Amino acid sequence: MTKPTILMTGAYPDGDMEALAADYDIIRFWEEADKDAVLAKHGTSIRAIATRGDLGADKALIDRLPQLEIIGCFGVGTDGIARSATRPRRIKITNTPDVLTEDVADLAFALMLAVARKVVKGDHMTRSGSWAKGNLELTTRVNGKRLGIIGLGRIGKAIARRGASFNMPISYFGRQEQRDMPYRYCGALTELAANSDFLVAIVPGGEATANLIKADVFKALGPDGYFINVARGSVVDEPALLNALENNIIKGAGLDVFANEPNIDPRFSQMENVVLHPHHGSGTVETRRAMGRLVRDNLAAHFAGRPLLTEVQ
Repeated sequence: MTKPTILMTGAYPDGDMEALAADYDIIRFWEEADKDAVLAKHGTSIRAIATRGDLGADKALIDRLPQLEIIGCFGVGTDGIARSATRPRRIKITNTPDVLTEDVADLAFALMLAVARKVVKGDHMTRSGSWAKGNLELTTRVNGKRLGIIGLGRIGKAIARRGASFNMPISYFGRQEQRDMPYRYCGALTELAANSDFLVAIVPGGEATANLIKADVFKALGPDGYFINVARGSVVDEPALLNALENNIIKGAGLDVFANEPNIDPRFSQMENVVLHPHHGSGTVETRRAMGRLVRDNLAAHFAGRPLLTEVQ
C-alpha cells in the first residue's frame, strides 16, 4: 500500500521523525533550497502537513496543495495556520492541548520567581566572584502577592492553582466570566492590572488578541508590578512594554515570547529588570514526547477514518 505523503515545515524530535518516516512519505520542506520546485513536483500528492506552533502554515503554502486533508500542529497555538485557506476546503486541523499545560504553567512561575528574586543576577554574582564585594540587593516576595491572569483557559487555570499554593489572591480577565471559578473576574484589562502585583498573559495569539496588552495596562500595573508573558509575543504592544521597562513604569518582566522571534529587540538584552527565555514553555522531554505522540495519533486516526483526538474547530 502506498504511504500517504506528508509535508513537514520543520523538524520534530528524532523519535517522532523516525516514527513518522515509518508510516508516511516525508517531505522535509525546511531543508529544501528550491521550495517552489518541490511544490511543483509533489504538491498534488501531499495529503497532510505536519507543522509546529511557531511555524504554522500560510495561505500561499496551503493553496499549493490541492489534495491537502489535514494539518497536524506540534503545539497548542494554531494562530499561524491560515484559517482563511483551510475553512473553505474543510481541511482539518489538530493541535496538542493538555499535554503541555503543566509545563507552561511551571515556566510561568519560574519566570515570576526568577525576575522577582533576581535569580539571574544572583547567579552571575556568585559565578563571577562579585559576591565577595557585596551582597545582592533585597528582592521582591512572591508569596501572598496578587496574581492577575489574562486568559483563564487550561493553562491559566493551572497557573491559578500554583498561585493558590503561594497564598496569592487571584483575579482574571477573559472573554466572559467563569462563574464556577473561585477567582475574581475583571471585565477590563486595566482593572485586572490595577489589582495585580504579577500579571500573567496566557491567551491565544491571532487577530483577536493582537496588541491586546497596551501602554494603559502597564500604567495600571504600576511601578511595583511585574509582567509575565507565556502566551504569544503578538498579544503585547512590544514598544509599549519596552518603554514601560526602560522608564520604570513597571518593575520588571519575565518573557518566554517576543514579537519577532528569534530575532528579538536588542533593547531587551540591555535590561536587568527582565528575564528572557527562548519560547520554550513546553520544552521538557516528557511533554515533547507526549506532543509528538498526539500529532502522530491524530494523523493515524485521520488516515484510518477514525475520529480525531484533538481537532481544532
